[in-house]
Amino acid sequence: MRRLLPALTGAALFAATGLAALATPNVASAADCTPAQVVANGGFESGGSSWSAPSGAITADTGQSAHSGSSYAWLDGYGSSHTDTLSQSVTLPAGCGTATLGFWLHVDTAETTGSTAYDKLTVKLGSTTLATYSNLDAKAGYVHRTLDVSAFAGQSVTLAFTGVEDASLQTSFVLDDVTLDVSGGGTSPQPGDPTRTPVAPTYTVGLTSDSSGGSWTGHESVTFTNASPDPLNEVYLRLWDNAHGSCPSTPITVTNVTGGTPSPLTVNCTALKITLPAPLAQGQSGTVAFDLGITVPSGADRFGHDGAYNFLGNALPVLAIRDAAGWHLDPYTNNGESFYSVAADFAVTLDHPSGLLVPATGTSVDTPGTAGRTVTKATASKVRDFAWGAGPFTRISGTSAAGVKVNVYSVAGISAADSQSMLSTATSAVDAHAQRFGAYPYGELDAVLDNNFWFGGMEYPGFVLDLVSTTALTHEIGHQWWYGIVGDDEYNGPWLDEAFTDYATDLALGKTGNGCWNSVSWASSAERITNSMAYWDANSSRYSTVVYGYGKCALHDLRRTIGDSAMTTLLRNYAQAHWYGVSTTAEFKAAAQAATTVDLSSFWSQHRIDG
Repeated sequence: MRRLLPALTGAALFAATGLAALATPNVASAADCTPAQVVANGGFESGGSSWSAPSGAITADTGQSAHSGSSYAWLDGYGSSHTDTLSQSVTLPAGCGTATLGFWLHVDTAETTGSTAYDKLTVKLGSTTLATYSNLDAKAGYVHRTLDVSAFAGQSVTLAFTGVEDASLQTSFVLDDVTLDVSGGGTSPQPGDPTRTPVAPTYTVGLTSDSSGGSWTGHESVTFTNASPDPLNEVYLRLWDNAHGSCPSTPITVTNVTGGTPSPLTVNCTALKITLPAPLAQGQSGTVAFDLGITVPSGADRFGHDGAYNFLGNALPVLAIRDAAGWHLDPYTNNGESFYSVAADFAVTLDHPSGLLVPATGTSVDTPGTAGRTVTKATASKVRDFAWGAGPFTRISGTSAAGVKVNVYSVAGISAADSQSMLSTATSAVDAHAQRFGAYPYGELDAVLDNNFWFGGMEYPGFVLDLVSTTALTHEIGHQWWYGIVGDDEYNGPWLDEAFTDYATDLALGKTGNGCWNSVSWASSAERITNSMAYWDANSSRYSTVVYGYGKCALHDLRRTIGDSAMTTLLRNYAQAHWYGVSTTAEFKAAAQAATTVDLSSFWSQHRIDG
């Protein structure tokens, strides 16, 4: 969990750290990739050239307006059952590891509902649905949308925008300035352990809640691939939230397992071994499935309920990792995090009473269910976990300058002014972090506010829990990069996400960390910034001081040692090289040494950074 630290004082980073240079990061492209924009006629100024579109859809009609130039694409808007599809074949070069689809979207609707998606626009690349928008996304002007499509490197696929209207009340989906930018080398394997497995998990989940949103039942399946040259004989599911129960009485239940043979729960009921029917060789895939029950306990926690408000962090069972160290079956810690997972795809359907709002990881679309109920369908790509909430939240929304949709959900007792302030903080923070480390890839971001949380805040992909605090919210959003996009083993190397995120928070808030290392005082010779949670659970009073405070001070010192520009480039390039991968201390130290002619051996020793 994320504990608040006293803010460091210091001069604005604009002068001290060369912030002006951050606006156009100096990132070297790999030799096997020439940066390019691969959509033809994305502004529609050449009419229908390169596009397949219905007659009249690409237009300069005065009924709508272009984002730039004079032409645009106008899908639907008839007020009757109708489907329009705009498409183009695109090729993403194999040597480019980063690809971002961008487009400007204006949604104009006559629908009056604030909760039901009657008319929808689906964005697909090949057979993959990237995002869905609806009449609920209507705004007065254009909004810039960006979607990460790096996984399609080396493919020729069809980019398609499909608008579907129901039988009444028009919704127009107006598109302009469509781009697909590719850059960065990505064909060589990511740095790291080649035995890390299983990989490429795809989770499919369907759950139905009771009237309170505190009890959920349904089904989950996960398909995965063995990436290791060693056979995969079994998998482990981590049922993390069973640590909130009293084993063997648990809030998470898994029954009727298919695709393997389950063993009794271990590690305080948080690990479930499933022996596969036959070993999977390298490159082979398997699927396990099971019925799932979730009961949310009382308490304003990352898994708990505060009165009518339910928070379901780590509630879905996820696959454990096996690497060169073996299976990672570390115990749950309430002092920080134990989580270590690879990037995965989630498709989650949540059936709940219509009186409850359900913020969630990924992009969500609500549709009517049975009487008095709503079905929220959330999809998320390349995320390490999935979390959601359920309750009578108050919701406000906004869009960052770079086009990221941000939703702020507040419990009763959070003032409208505080909610609006946190929305402003979130939209600023997501763009500030993206400018430094790479574009935010998850489409939208949900922030859930409750001042009864006993912790400072908690991060999940595209979903954060927080107090009303500018520093804490900026920190949790920073975790979207340091833990979310750039993963790590949070139990054995917590500094890799906490120190890096607190350093990023300082940068976003204009703090330099000047002189902060002067206050460092070690409690013992065994105390290291890079210690595991096993050490910090035994020395919990020192966890925040060392991992957050000394950790970010060490990174400020590294910046001063190698230079502002070199540090900016180092972190940007390191994030890009580990995008959706896993970071280790050894890899970061090697990258830092490669970024400077200064011998950093004494630096690591002085700052107690081992590995």
